[in-house]
Amino acid sequence: MNPERIIEIFRAVLETREVEANSDFFELGGDSLLATRVLSAIARNFGTELSYEEFLDDPSPYGLCGKVAAVVP
Repeated sequence: MNPERIIEIFRAVLETREVEANSDFFELGGDSLLATRVLSAIARNFGTELSYEEFLDDPSPYGLCGKVAAVVP
C-alpha cells in the first residue's frame, strides 16, 4: 500500500505541504484533537477504524499505512 493517501490526509489536517512518508505527526505540530481528525479521515477513506493507541505506535503516514494495509483486504 502506498502512503500517499495518508500523506494527503496529514497535509489537509495539519494545513501544511511539509509531510513525507516518515514524518512524525506530532513533530509536524499535530496534537491529540487533530489526531482524531486523521483517524476519522482514515476510517472514511479506507473503511477501517484504527485506535488512538495504534496511531501513537507509529504516527507517520508510512506507519499508519502498514496498519491500514494489515486490516484492509
